[in-house]
Amino acid sequence: MGISAAALTFLLAPVSPVQAAPGDPIPVPSSNGLSDKGVGAISDADKDFVIKVRLAGLWEIPAGNMAVEKSNDQRVVKIGQSIAAQHVVLDKLDREVAKKLNIDLPSKPNDDQQFWLQEMKDANATTFDQIFIDRLRAAHGKIFPAIATIRSTTRNDSVRKLAQEANQFVMTHMTLLESSNIVDYAALPTAPAPANPGSGPVPVDGQMLAAASSSGGIPGVSTTVILLVLAAALVAGVITSMRIFRAR
Repeated sequence: MGISAAALTFLLAPVSPVQAAPGDPIPVPSSNGLSDKGVGAISDADKDFVIKVRLAGLWEIPAGNMAVEKSNDQRVVKIGQSIAAQHVVLDKLDREVAKKLNIDLPSKPNDDQQFWLQEMKDANATTFDQIFIDRLRAAHGKIFPAIATIRSTTRNDSVRKLAQEANQFVMTHMTLLESSNIVDYAALPTAPAPANPGSGPVPVDGQMLAAASSSGGIPGVSTTVILLVLAAALVAGVITSMRIFRAR
């Protein structure tokens, strides 16, 4: 990708912790009620997720630092400062989980991330802001589905907690990036068309069918109640019919 050895050395140099702006606390999400003991089976998807959280910090921290150094727009400067600072915190949470679960983490960004960092480094003050906002906004948009999948399927309590925390950080970063007012929404990829439009967002699975059949087909309502309602309707119908015949 054309990255020189000197440039790569600069990009992969250790990143000193960045502090959030005064009065701008880092939003460590609440995870009350979630345990963090490393209990539960770990899937390949769980391991991949922990690694991806680490990779996100490895390129977004230096990207945020570059925004502070290169941008002439104070909004972008503050956005870069906040995102870098928050990723320092998220990276610490991620490394704690990885250590607990014995997951090996990368120490440098992947090839694509190194390319994006080099792209930002080569940009001038006029072009930097748009590149910085667009690249980070696109990356955050792609991670949402992965977080949702892990949060809803993992069997490991520490990975579950990390997914919940990561989700809040990503949402915060998306909002920060969009506050720049230079996100090119027209360039965003469109979501795929639904396979069964109009059928509702939640498909009926085996467990839902079993729950429905155990209550006469109506979840939350017992069979006895249904029979009583039907009996009352039948009696009411008989009484109404008798009144009609008498009126004649």
